[in-house]
Amino acid sequence: MQTRADRIRAALEARFAPLALEITDESHRHAGHAGARPGGETHYSVVLVSPAFAGMGRVARSRAVHEALAGEFAAGLHALSLTLRAPEELG
Repeated sequence: MQTRADRIRAALEARFAPLALEITDESHRHAGHAGARPGGETHYSVVLVSPAFAGMGRVARSRAVHEALAGEFAAGLHALSLTLRAPEELG
C-alpha cells in the first residue's frame, strides 16, 4: 500500500522530472491544528529542483505543484511547505 508521500513523489516526478526531490511528513508537528488527523499524512514539506521551473515565478511554481497534487488535496492533504528551485538557482 502506498503512503501519501509515495503518491506525492510519483506525481511530482511524473510532472516535473526533478533533479532533486525531498518530501518530509511534518504532520506530527501540527497535531491539534486545523486539518490535522490522528493518522497523520496531512502536512508535508517539499524541496523540489526541476528544469521545469526555469523562467517561472514563485507563485506560478507553487500553482503548478498544487495542480499536480490536486487529487491528494481532495483526499485529505491539508498543507505543503514548498521550496521550489530551477537548477540554475542552486548555489
